[in-house]
Amino acid sequence: MAYRVATKCIHLEQQGVTCDRSGAVSFPIYQSATFAHPGLGESTGYDYSRLQNPTRQQVEEVVAGLESGVDGIAFSSGMAAVSAVMELFSPGDRVIIDEDLYGGSVRLFSAISEKNGLEILRINLAKESPEAYITGQTKAIFFETPTNPMMNVVDIAKVTAIAKSHGLLTIVDNTFLSPYLQNPLALGADLVIHSGTKYLGGHNDTLAGFVVAGTAKLAEQLRYISKTIGAVLAPMDSWLILRGIKTLALRMEKAQQNAFHIARWLEERPEVVRVIYPGLPGHPGHGIMKKQARGFGAMLTFEVNDKKLVEKLLQRLKLILFAESLGGVETLITYPITQTHADVPAERLAENGINDRVLRLSVGIEDISDLLADLNQALS
Repeated sequence: MAYRVATKCIHLEQQGVTCDRSGAVSFPIYQSATFAHPGLGESTGYDYSRLQNPTRQQVEEVVAGLESGVDGIAFSSGMAAVSAVMELFSPGDRVIIDEDLYGGSVRLFSAISEKNGLEILRINLAKESPEAYITGQTKAIFFETPTNPMMNVVDIAKVTAIAKSHGLLTIVDNTFLSPYLQNPLALGADLVIHSGTKYLGGHNDTLAGFVVAGTAKLAEQLRYISKTIGAVLAPMDSWLILRGIKTLALRMEKAQQNAFHIARWLEERPEVVRVIYPGLPGHPGHGIMKKQARGFGAMLTFEVNDKKLVEKLLQRLKLILFAESLGGVETLITYPITQTHADVPAERLAENGINDRVLRLSVGIEDISDLLADLNQALS
């Protein structure tokens, strides 16, 4: 029977790994580094937890199921997942990336990938076609949508069509929307990346990363990379993500409802000069989001009219927490220029519109009246 995505978040777990026959509603934590063999040349299917563990296999199958992928590979963090994907490429290969990305990804590409001989070409995929930048050395296109933190929207189907016509991989970081709201593989992408730390976990209590592959060949390559590098997700963390996914639909619905209200409220504030949220009809990517996603998410960015107001706001907020990360039940406010994007060169920040008056909100599931009251007292 084909279930809808909200039901899948809860019940895909029941269709996964069959090694547990206890009837436990909550999948067990197999806190074991190694597994005994029944005899010479025999295996239970599990040998060593770096290679595979029942709890990790369970969360991998659930995340792959939510993204309708062939296989999912779980890593110790979102950046470990991105790092593993970049190991698919060799020195001399060109990878086209969007110019507005999470600062950790920018740091990886600049400090590690380019050092290892990859050519990283940055363009604005929300405004510009990658077609003119594709050469014989180009192997992939990598982007987020919406982007972090400027909330640019990339047309997934359009980019994947161009990539496929040139035999390139399309890699989409789907962290901001989660598989509840967007499924890039269904739009032609080859690989989907998630920082499971964020919406999949949903409670700011663990780190995790996932890569979901659209083909068996890519899955096999990434599993080899995973077991070789060893940055895999531990059993306890796997279980925490499993638990978080069960409430993914409820959390996403409430959080994006709150985000829309806050975005509209901020638009009316005289201290705010810009509100960037794809759910607002005036956002340039609004129409594309309506076409390729089932919602607009709970991330928004805004710019105030004075740098001094940033410090005042961050000090005066009481309910909303000044912290990095996103996707938890708590509303968090982040100052990209000193936090998530501190390692991004100043000229690149300026090109992307990230200045010292820009703030990012990860809207949680608190009562909207309390969130607006906190913002009001902090801005007033």
